[in-house]
Amino acid sequence: MSELVNSRILGLGHHVPERVVTNADLTRLMDTSEEWIQQRTGIQERRFISEDRGPAELALPAAQEALRAADVKAEDLDLILFGTLSPDVDSPSSASLLQRALGVRGMPVFDVRNQCSGFLYMLAVADSFIRTGGARYVLVVGAEVHSTGIDLSTVGREVAVIFGDGAGAAVLGPEADSRRGILSTHLHSEGKYAEKLMIETPTHRLHPRLTEAMLDGPGSRIWPRMEGRYVFKHAVTRFTEVIHEALGAHDLTPADVDLFIPHQANLRISQLVAMGLEFPEEKVFNNLQRCGNTTAACIPIALHEAVSVGRVRPGALVCLAAFGAGFTWAAALLRW
Repeated sequence: MSELVNSRILGLGHHVPERVVTNADLTRLMDTSEEWIQQRTGIQERRFISEDRGPAELALPAAQEALRAADVKAEDLDLILFGTLSPDVDSPSSASLLQRALGVRGMPVFDVRNQCSGFLYMLAVADSFIRTGGARYVLVVGAEVHSTGIDLSTVGREVAVIFGDGAGAAVLGPEADSRRGILSTHLHSEGKYAEKLMIETPTHRLHPRLTEAMLDGPGSRIWPRMEGRYVFKHAVTRFTEVIHEALGAHDLTPADVDLFIPHQANLRISQLVAMGLEFPEEKVFNNLQRCGNTTAACIPIALHEAVSVGRVRPGALVCLAAFGAGFTWAAALLRW
């Protein structure tokens, strides 16, 4: 491609495990209640793997569905991007494992480790490759297996009740109409807050990388830790800022948005952000009540569901936004 073009999403797909874990199920594992979980998160159930499976395995059916929807063959891909905080193995990348599972070779692949903001970071990379002619078709996948890495005890309940397993995928390609597709992406990070939301071990900073001391006792360093209230306040602020930034770049206002799809972190965060931006309920799409927080997979799963049920129609202005560990936050505007 010799001239700049827009990129747009040509096809979407998602896959979640069959096993449903309700709030009632969690009350049998920790000192909590359905009311406690719903009041704080809005989550009613989530999906966990029921057998040994990695994120690349969850990603495969999602990617295949997205490729079919886009009418693009896997061998025609020019780039594969894989967002995850729960890679199959430390090395090689989950993107490499997905490439192998798709039965293709040759094109570059890599993982993106921006956690909850990962899908939007990958959209920005894919968009840049397509706009500048570096790629024609790009597969973007977010996939997570959280259930094997959370502390399902009372000590870990603040984090454990939030997360679920799943995968979402999008195939991007060129769009000649400058009024359609990805209008812009807006990415930010502030690393000074890294310890506020972290999985510390195994760590490559120590030798050995994992010891018995790291594993022992309540509050073990292998489990994710989060300063919940701190993260909550920052998320509401950064969500709002980056959405205004994205809209302002195109002289748009919140009233112009047809559908807002936030990263599915916490229903209370989504509600506060929507309230501050005066998004009415019918302009906001949430599915964390059923899926929980699947970090990098949240937005593509929700976007696919929204499209499937007719909440996104041709010409609609869709706003995507995310906030997560790092801290990182991002937004993207799409004209469908």
